[in-house]
Amino acid sequence: MKSPIALCLLAFALACARKQDLPEKDRLDPAQYYPLAVGNRWIYEGTFLGGKLERRIEVVKLDGGFFVDSEGARLTADAFGVRDDKRYLLREPLEAGGTWTNVVSVSSVEHYRVLEAGLSCETPAGHFERCVRVEGRNRIDEKVTLVNEMTFAPGVGLVRMSVFAESDGKRIPQTNLALREYQLARPAKSGAP
Repeated sequence: MKSPIALCLLAFALACARKQDLPEKDRLDPAQYYPLAVGNRWIYEGTFLGGKLERRIEVVKLDGGFFVDSEGARLTADAFGVRDDKRYLLREPLEAGGTWTNVVSVSSVEHYRVLEAGLSCETPAGHFERCVRVEGRNRIDEKVTLVNEMTFAPGVGLVRMSVFAESDGKRIPQTNLALREYQLARPAKSGAP
């Protein structure tokens, strides 16, 4: 029987080895999938509870290492991935089956999983290659789970998002957005905390 310390060292060695499995050129860097710079702008079209919806998001300032958008969201990229004040939206490894968990409050835990990596995605803004599709799940109560599926394109950001309320194995659509138009400024260093 191996000691707990030996098992921990073995697990750590395997985790480090796994990170090295992919050649550097093939690794997917989360920061490439959510470019952050003041002046970046994305326009989405879609539906919210069946009605038409348009959302315009623009990065308006840099504040304390976080890029702040026109809706007040604060985002940054660090050594692990892309996050806001409470959660990682993208986190390494960006490969199918990759998972992470965010504790956003005492009563709210979000579970994320990379559903697909390297896929193609079509939106009104164009065709995108090497996309990553991520699912976030947050249990609302004992019967309902909020499911958020997001697709990110390298060098562009979020290109598609679908939100569902899941109950008894059935998904009830809430929001569906697709990128219609985008404009990116030159990237700036975030000075991430």
